[in-house]
Amino acid sequence: MRILDRLDFDTVLRLYRRDHPVDREHEDNSNSDGDAHLLTAEGMFGSWGRVLLDRREVLDTVLPWHLGEGGELELVSTAGMTVAEAAARLRRIGDGYPRLNPSCGRKLSRQAGAPFTPVFLSTSAIDSTDYQGLRRPDGLTHLDGLHRMIAWELYGRLVPGVEIEAYVAGLPAGADAVPKPGPVGYGARAGG
Repeated sequence: MRILDRLDFDTVLRLYRRDHPVDREHEDNSNSDGDAHLLTAEGMFGSWGRVLLDRREVLDTVLPWHLGEGGELELVSTAGMTVAEAAARLRRIGDGYPRLNPSCGRKLSRQAGAPFTPVFLSTSAIDSTDYQGLRRPDGLTHLDGLHRMIAWELYGRLVPGVEIEAYVAGLPAGADAVPKPGPVGYGARAGG
């Protein structure tokens, strides 16, 4: 992780809302969830940084519970999993996933060729229902960008040398104190 600069929360929230408006008119808009996650992270951590992540850091990012945008098939169990594990799960499920989870499927397919955009993360799990069951609540954790990160891996876009911009809540003061992913995987329960 390469820290580019430190930002105040007003700047982070303004940037988020500019690119992810809560009132955007489309059937798959779940930006209000991301907005709420950012507000929770600010209340818990109170410090933000703009960073660049390499492929491994994106793949090791922890995802909280995700039902699949109200679909029929849970993508990420309450135990959580990494971006890499979620992408592997989708590969195993195959073509049936978009049929069972049309909104989530549309969000994933939109990222096949869309420009990379920043994701929003925290250095550990936030105090929110979707994060309460995580087996490992430490390490880089999703606040907004779940579909983007998974799709980038699914569509082979996280090639060596690609760096992904992220806004991260809870970065410690020293760059050498940035949390490293643990050696234990997150594996989902029930069909993970």
